[in-house]
Amino acid sequence: MIIPITCFNCGYAISQHWEDYIKKIQEEKKDEFTALAELRIIRYCCRRMLLTHVESINIAIAKRQLSETPMISKMLLTFL
Repeated sequence: MIIPITCFNCGYAISQHWEDYIKKIQEEKKDEFTALAELRIIRYCCRRMLLTHVESINIAIAKRQLSETPMISKMLLTFL
């Protein structure tokens, strides 16, 4: 799932801050609240949108790749 374009509560455009937020957390090793303060995201509803977002497409791809490999090995083991 991609980051929503606007905050669900107030309508502020938050998607423009997503890449900067991730960069500050991963590359600059800052904590979440410092990164949000530097991006000047002060509303609690907008902070919630960034703090709780999960890139579920990456999780779905990883699960699919893991599930395909064991299924083949299970099928081969049942026939042996």
